[in-house]
Amino acid sequence: MDCYLSIIATTRNDNHGGDLLRRTSAFVNNVFEQSKKFGVSVELILVEWNPPIDKPLLKDVLPKPGKDVPVVLKYVVVSNEIHNTYNNASTIPLYQMIAKNVGIRRAVGEFILCTNIDILFSNQCFEFFAKRELEKGKYYRSNRCDIPKDVMEIDSIQGQLDYAEKNIIQRLGKTKGHEALHLPKFATFSSKLAFLLNFSILKLWKATHRGKFPHFTIDFNACGDFTLMSKSDWEDIQGYPELDMYSIHIDSMGVWAANALGKKQVILPKAACIYHIYHEDGWESDDPIKTIKFLANKPSLDYSIVFRGGMTLVEKKKSWDLNEEDWGMKNRELDEFVFNSFED
Repeated sequence: MDCYLSIIATTRNDNHGGDLLRRTSAFVNNVFEQSKKFGVSVELILVEWNPPIDKPLLKDVLPKPGKDVPVVLKYVVVSNEIHNTYNNASTIPLYQMIAKNVGIRRAVGEFILCTNIDILFSNQCFEFFAKRELEKGKYYRSNRCDIPKDVMEIDSIQGQLDYAEKNIIQRLGKTKGHEALHLPKFATFSSKLAFLLNFSILKLWKATHRGKFPHFTIDFNACGDFTLMSKSDWEDIQGYPELDMYSIHIDSMGVWAANALGKKQVILPKAACIYHIYHEDGWESDDPIKTIKFLANKPSLDYSIVFRGGMTLVEKKKSWDLNEEDWGMKNRELDEFVFNSFED
């Protein structure tokens, strides 16, 4: 199969966030349905990191691609033994960005999208993929719209998408053509006035900050849920920095590196969004006390240092250079399981 797009996500069968298998099944089925509907050849890579020894592997419990579905489903398993070589293995059960690097190094698609397992792709998003207009030297960002977990009670994919469109809790991300605007009312609708205001703000800022990088135009919001670029561009930035830390803000480091090396940001139209199935867990909890407790025993980055480092990268036009040459465990033999039923 001529693979245009590789989609990479990582997880483990530990019920993180509750209903993990249901959310992941919804994600996988959405990719199957959308790829078939819009005729997009997809390699879907799920990197199963540190699988719990008392639970089945995900390959044994998640859906497989049916006949005529143009998806190659690949599982790559990073064992408990490998996981336990990390210093913080006991408090961080899954190294999200290192796992995504594992997928990046093994992907065969011309373009690679790094995302997460609780995402549903809108029709407009896959319609954008189907145009096959992605370009090297650019990275693509999509708005993330949070939706209630009740969406999983709906059986049909189109029914889920109809529900999602009508039940958006919040929208994260910038709007194409309005990147310099910070007010949500301006950032979430299209108008000539907003476009002109954005243009004027950016022109004035550049005139008063000559030679400075307009960092505020870059869309870092929920970038771990959707960052898309060519495989060669991912290799150019060396994927995500492989730090023995919790993943917060490491996704932003990938976007910083892309900008530093001259990759141009492209924000998808508002309708071409992704829907995030809300779950009460992790650092995004609405309860700040829960968030503090969640992060208390996990070494993690403060964004201020990421920002300072990112601005330095842009100034020097270089990547982070934190990874070893074999980042993504390129030279390590890992268990892989491939399901390719559409050719049967």
